[in-house]
Parts: sequence; structure tokens; C-alpha cells
Amino acid sequence: MDTLIFDCDGVLVDSEAIAEATLVGLLGEWLPDLAADTVLRQALGMTTANILAHLEPLSRHRLPADATERVDRAIEARLARELEAVDGVAAAIASLPLPKAVVSNSRRRRVLASLATTGLERLIGESPVFTADQVARPKPAPDLYLLAARELGCAPADCLVVEDSVSGVTAAYAAGMTVIGFTGASHVDPGQARRLVEAGAWRILSHMHGLEALVDDWRHTRLPTAAR
Repeated sequence: MDTLIFDCDGVLVDSEAIAEATLVGLLGEWLPDLAADTVLRQALGMTTANILAHLEPLSRHRLPADATERVDRAIEARLARELEAVDGVAAAIASLPLPKAVVSNSRRRRVLASLATTGLERLIGESPVFTADQVARPKPAPDLYLLAARELGCAPADCLVVEDSVSGVTAAYAAGMTVIGFTGASHVDPGQARRLVEAGAWRILSHMHGLEALVDDWRHTRLPTAAR
């Protein structure tokens, strides 16, 4: 069975870019003397909570007590605005003749909240959701993608993954899946596209309307994926 796997936010917009920009903005308000962009580059792949915990010893008296929750709410609000501006994508994805699943490196509670607040539930429908708290490590790891494939009754080579993060691409590629890197329809970043390719993305997609052609191409060519 061929299966399309996607990150719950990155399927439509570049959620990594949105999260980073939102976090930089809030850190700029809370810690104006901190080189926030440098800190985030060093913390690539960390969760928001881990980044803030990393900063906390340096800024104990200036980070709000509810910093993680405030960042998450701000990211969700921005994601919702971005999704409202992307026209016709839900229909394009729904028309793809493949079973679909969500794999996210966030905790299940966080993923379900994201699906609800950004309106992605309508797009995903009854598709199964696999999250970080189902495996030992909360960071992006091949284990989570392999778990999804096993639960879906698929071989890893039969899964096509849409991911917007370098860490997610790396993990899915290491699991033996073909990965499309998604840079986001509203803010394509050539540098991010290059990093996604270097991490193992087969193709870079900047607008979801092009996904159907890539799915057909993948099903006919079955390009080699990473060693399993």
C-alpha cells in the first residue's frame, strides 16, 4: 500500500519558518540583548520548551512563567492566518488517491490542539496521527516513522513523506522513506530548500498544488531511498 505521510503543519505552510520567526519575535521582546537568531541556529531540532529551558538559566528574571504556552499560542495563531491565505490546497490534497497519515515530532496533546486550532482536522479527516510520545525519543527520529509504517501495514519504501524541517527530513530518509521537502507557499526560502536537499529530500515542493504530479512520479519511478 502506498501511503502519504505529512507533518500536521508543514503539509500546507513552512511551519519551521513560522515557528522560528514567532520565537525570535517573542524572544526579542523578552530578552532584547540576546542574539536570538544565533541561539536558534544552535538549537536546530529542539522543541520550543527545550529552547526556552536552554535560555532560562541566562534570563531567569525576564522570561515569563508561561513562556512556552505563550509561544505555542502565538505560533498556532500565525499558522491559522497562513492557512486561511492558502487557497484550494485542501481540495488538491484530498483528491490524491493515497491513504494519508500524520507523523509529528510534537507531543500528542500539542498535535491535536494544532489540528483543531488551525483547521487542519478538516483536511486530515480520519487519517491516523502518530506523535513523539509514542516512541522513546521526543526529537525527530526514524523510530517514529517506522512505527507509523508498521501500524499502517506498509513497508518504509512504500511511504512518501512531506516534511518542512531538516530534522524531519533526516529522520524520514533514515527510515528508508522517500521525502519531499516543503518550503511553504507564502515564503519560499532558497537556503532552507538547499538544507532540505542536503538532508535527503528527493524533491522540493513550494506549493501543494504540485504534489499530485510528484506522487505520480514517485509511484512510477520508485527512486532509491536510504539504506534500511
